[in-house]
Amino acid sequence: MDFAPVFKDRVEAGEKLAGHIAKRVHGADLLVLGLPRGGVPVAFEVARALRAELDVYLVRKLGLPGHEELAVGAVADGGVRVLNDALLRELRLSPQLIARIAGREERELERRHALYRKDRPALRIGGRTVVLVDDGLATGASMKAAAQALRVQDPRRIIAAVPVGAAETCSELLADVDEMVCLFTPRPFFSVSAWYEQFSQTTDEEVQRLLDEAARQNK
Repeated sequence: MDFAPVFKDRVEAGEKLAGHIAKRVHGADLLVLGLPRGGVPVAFEVARALRAELDVYLVRKLGLPGHEELAVGAVADGGVRVLNDALLRELRLSPQLIARIAGREERELERRHALYRKDRPALRIGGRTVVLVDDGLATGASMKAAAQALRVQDPRRIIAAVPVGAAETCSELLADVDEMVCLFTPRPFFSVSAWYEQFSQTTDEEVQRLLDEAARQNK
């Protein structure tokens, strides 16, 4: 089946996404959060267009050992831990096992926090309209985990936003956010990378550079 990429790169995707989000958000207390790493270049363009603060949102799924794609919970910035209690009961996982899994992922969060933010604290989430951005949605597991962890921090509203995603995934995510913005939902979906001309891996250095630039712009 023939198909053609929709976006040149993450920069163009972010610019197009920003135009659609601008119609849905109002007020100055807006925060754009990018999921690392590929979501950050997209989020940077959204934040710049909306003149909003930008931050990275660090979240790690708690994967079942041996079946890591099955998330039993998530840990996120600010010491947030979200567990799927029903799934934990069904699988009869011990508190000790969950503690070990969570501890490992929390150490990785701390490493990334130091790498990306340096001395900057995480930006305030409570009471704000938060736009949670990634470069695309396939299974949506990371975005779902991030939305659930964000909800614990009491934002006024959560808008999940992606340039491209699987239609079923975008629909399912509505259970965890207040609004879903998905510009393009191709059928068949193939993969996120299929809809970009350029989809090179975003580096840690690029994430750092964009966060530094956004912080300077918002001083």
